[in-house]
Amino acid sequence: MTSGKPLRVAIQGERGAFSHQAAIGALGPEIEVLPRATFDELFDSVVDGLAERALVPIENSLHGSIHENYDRLKNRPLHIVGETQLRIRQCLIGRPGSSLGMIRRVASHPVALAQCRRFFAERPQVEAVSAYDTAGAVQDLMKGGLATQAAIASRLAAELYGGVVLLEGIEDDAENYTRFLLLAREAVKSEEPASKTSIVFVLDNRPGALYQALGVFAARKVDLCKLESRPLRGHPWEYSFYLDVLGDPCATAGEAIEELGRSCRELRILGSYPEGLSRNGV
Repeated sequence: MTSGKPLRVAIQGERGAFSHQAAIGALGPEIEVLPRATFDELFDSVVDGLAERALVPIENSLHGSIHENYDRLKNRPLHIVGETQLRIRQCLIGRPGSSLGMIRRVASHPVALAQCRRFFAERPQVEAVSAYDTAGAVQDLMKGGLATQAAIASRLAAELYGGVVLLEGIEDDAENYTRFLLLAREAVKSEEPASKTSIVFVLDNRPGALYQALGVFAARKVDLCKLESRPLRGHPWEYSFYLDVLGDPCATAGEAIEELGRSCRELRILGSYPEGLSRNGV
C-alpha cells in the first residue's frame, strides 16, 4: 500500500495476462494493476511515476531469456526490488455455450500458441491465430467472437472476462515457468534479507577479461546463478554482461562485486533483493 492507496503495479498486456496473475500471487489481490501495451511503456510508467512498481518477465524455463528486457534494465534508472516465478498453465477458453468440439479458430500470443503445439497437432481442424496478448485474445473473443472461436490464456482471464474454460493445462511441457522481476524507482528494503544481487558490467575487450572477472567470485566461493551477454550499442562485437550473484551483498558477495568493479570499464548494481519474492516490504 502507498499512502492508504493500493499499490499500483504496471504489467505488459491486459488484465488477466500471466503477468497480472504473477503480480497477484506476489503482492496480493489488493493491488491496482496498470496494463501497458508494450515493454517500453511498462518501464516508462515507473520512471514517470504513473506506477509504483512494474512486474517484468525476464526469462522462461522453456524459451529462455527475454533479451530486450535486459537492455531496458541497463538503460532505465530503475531498481530491482524483488522477483517471483509463475507456473504457466495454458487454458482453452471459449464463449458461454461453446464446446470443445465446436472450436475451429483459436487466438493467442505467438509464444502461447507455440507452447501448445500438441493441442493443435491432435486437432488439425483447428486454426491457430496470432494475437498481441493472451488476455487480450480473451477480451476480444468475449466482445464479439463466435461460438466456434476460442482463445488460449490464463484461468484468471476467463474469470475476468466471462469466458468458459474448455480445457486446462494444454501446454506441451508441465515444467513451464516464467521468472519476473519487480522494479521500483528507488531501492526498497524488504523485511527479508537480500540474498541475490543483479549487476551489469562492461569489460575491456582483451583476452581473458571475462575469465578474470568471474574469478573474483570463484576465489570466494560465491555462487552465480545467471550470466547473460548483450551487444554493447555503438561498439560492434563488444558486450554488456548481466550477472545474478547469490549471497549477502553486505558480506562476501558484496566484496566480490566491489573487486570486480575495480577491473570494469563500467559496473552498475541493478538491485539487491531476496531470492524469491515475499509480500512484505515490497
